Amino acid sequence: MSDTTTPEDVVRAAFAAYAAQDRPAMERLLAEEFVFTSPRDDRLDRAAFLDVCFPTAHHFRSQEILDAVPFDDGQVFVRYAYELTTGARHRNVEVMTVRDGRLVETQVYFGGHFPQG
Repeated sequence: MSDTTTPEDVVRAAFAAYAAQDRPAMERLLAEEFVFTSPRDDRLDRAAFLDVCFPTAHHFRSQEILDAVPFDDGQVFVRYAYELTTGARHRNVEVMTVRDGRLVETQVYFGGHFPQG
């Protein structure tokens, strides 16, 4: 990553790599010590994240970042909306930590069903 890459740029690049299922791009964005936590996953390491969570984009019809707000020490608050292939719509929040241009941690907080309109 470039020295001018902001934590928000790294986060947006990770979302783009996920949507495109571009594993080499995602691997370049993840630090070796990367950990992923969600209500369904308890501190998955980099390898487990890439094997279990990364290859799930086929469940999504669309995904849109609503906010990517930097705060405290390389952390980025991300709020996004997505629609599943089933038509169900949701919003989630993630806190992603970036150090030296790479993601070191993602904490996901699931939202509930979000009605259309």
